[in-house]
Amino acid sequence: MSEHFEPPEGGNKKVALLIAVLALMLALAEIGGKQAENEAVAKNIEASNLWSFFQAKTIRSTTLSTAADAMEIDLAAATDAAMRERMQKRIDDWKKTVARYDSEPSTNEGRKELTVRAKAAEHERDNLKARNENFEIASGLLQIGIVVASASIITGVVILAFVGGGLGALALGFMGLAMFAPHLLF
Repeated sequence: MSEHFEPPEGGNKKVALLIAVLALMLALAEIGGKQAENEAVAKNIEASNLWSFFQAKTIRSTTLSTAADAMEIDLAAATDAAMRERMQKRIDDWKKTVARYDSEPSTNEGRKELTVRAKAAEHERDNLKARNENFEIASGLLQIGIVVASASIITGVVILAFVGGGLGALALGFMGLAMFAPHLLF
């Protein structure tokens, strides 16, 4: 005599619907995670480019400052008035350029402005990385939830469907964190 367990009427349909909802949520979590990952890479490149530009401005500034310092020494020894005037003009121009390299609000490309922009890009990158981490956890939970819910159809153990649904609810929480509070856990 073999025992055969029959699930309640419509039980498999409800579990199948749960699996479909979990699969939809999985697709959304994967899309969100991939988008956050791609944007984080773009922000990392932006920050790197801004820091490179900052370094180039620093090198140019140092070169001009050194040249101005050297010419000031030569200026002290110069006796020809016309030569002294040209040298002083050149020194003044170099010092103005050094000041412009340090801060240039009109173009937002001075060293001070580049620092702010690079740090902002790094902050956005970090937020996107945390968002991606939350989406990755949600994806894993949803994959497990789908497997567990599927097992409830095969085994007839209804509690597995509830576990699958609970994992889906937990994953939904991580998706919410990804969107609204990515650094709450990371």
